[in-house]
Amino acid sequence: MRTYTLHLPDSALRGDARAFDDAVVVPDGFSWPAFAFSVAWFLYHRLWLSALLVLALLGGLIVGGRVVGISPVAGTVIALLASLLIGLEASSLRRWTYARNGRPARDAVVAASSDEAEAKAVTRWLDPSAAPRPTAPPAPSRRFDDSVIGLFPLSEGHR
Repeated sequence: MRTYTLHLPDSALRGDARAFDDAVVVPDGFSWPAFAFSVAWFLYHRLWLSALLVLALLGGLIVGGRVVGISPVAGTVIALLASLLIGLEASSLRRWTYARNGRPARDAVVAASSDEAEAKAVTRWLDPSAAPRPTAPPAPSRRFDDSVIGLFPLSEGHR
């Protein structure tokens, strides 16, 4: 099971079916396509700024490796580690970009597939009674006594 976030425009109101015209469901976790195709994956998802940053990072690693004179094996290991980092953070960059462009995460669902996540998100969005309710913080369970400092009560002269 995987967690998915639902991204809708700021103007979308709960229960409005038309809001799903611009809805995006983003999976959380490692992204194999982003690991394998890094820059192309970002371009496919229309994440232009992130694609430029990843391209600059990978280009900087190549140029830096040549300047320092590292071996091809070390360069391959560094490139794989950079791709691993990209695969781990790709979904977070995608969510950040959507939030920056006025489509913040409005809900999160746990599902086995993207289709199931969309179905759950639609059901929760269109049915107000299925929406998660915010919980109030618990009330303090005990009162604080001013006459006690630490474990010892204040003497009459120190009050």
